[in-house]
Amino acid sequence: MAAVKEQQEFVKKLQSEREKLQVLTKEFQKFVSTRQQFDAQLNENDLVLSEFNRLKPNAEVFKLVGPVLVKQEVTEAISTVKKRITFIKGELERCDKNISASEEKQGKSREALMKMQQQYQQKVQAMQQAAAK
Repeated sequence: MAAVKEQQEFVKKLQSEREKLQVLTKEFQKFVSTRQQFDAQLNENDLVLSEFNRLKPNAEVFKLVGPVLVKQEVTEAISTVKKRITFIKGELERCDKNISASEEKQGKSREALMKMQQQYQQKVQAMQQAAAK
């Protein structure tokens, strides 16, 4: 009877570890999705900056503020885009760190889960052998 109770507790621990791994996997997917969004924003801002660099010195630039287009100095617009690019690159670095940490946590959780599964299989085999005698 004690062996059955021990087995049930072990199964609960195993399920708990699986759930932990699922949470870590969802977290990882969220980090990757966020990184992809920042990467798309970076590409878009790089494209805008390259277009600004192609402008003639006397060109007019407009900025959309709500439903209204407002005239903006080219140098100010370029400065704003460069600041945005710097910010996005910082966010990408932060995302990369989060992804690396998440991958590490997932790896540790997978290893722990595999060890627990192996232990569980060994216990089941030992119980089967004991029952066969």
